[in-house]
Amino acid sequence: MATDPLTLARAIVDFLEEKKGEDILLLDLVDICSFTDYFIVCSAGTERTLKALSGEVQRQTQEMFRLKPQTVEGDAASRWILIDFGDVIVHLFSPELRTYYRLEELWKEGHVLVHLR
Repeated sequence: MATDPLTLARAIVDFLEEKKGEDILLLDLVDICSFTDYFIVCSAGTERTLKALSGEVQRQTQEMFRLKPQTVEGDAASRWILIDFGDVIVHLFSPELRTYYRLEELWKEGHVLVHLR
């Protein structure tokens, strides 16, 4: 049975919050984006935390939903990790790169479902 994208997205937000992700944002892009339904954007202050968050998202989605990402790009050293589940895309950033790329501003037409600061 297919996993509902919003259920998956909300679970990922919970995983990130449990592992001390910072400034977690869940954006609904269903009506404005052709390649995904939801973006999750999260910051982490250290490379170690970025790596831990990425690992936790991948482990928990496999465990709970039997779901692996379609692709994972970047790594902790690059300070931006993208985890693509198709209908849900997770962006894990260092605070500096998040400020530089301003995804929230680029996708401001999206509806904010969750914003945990």
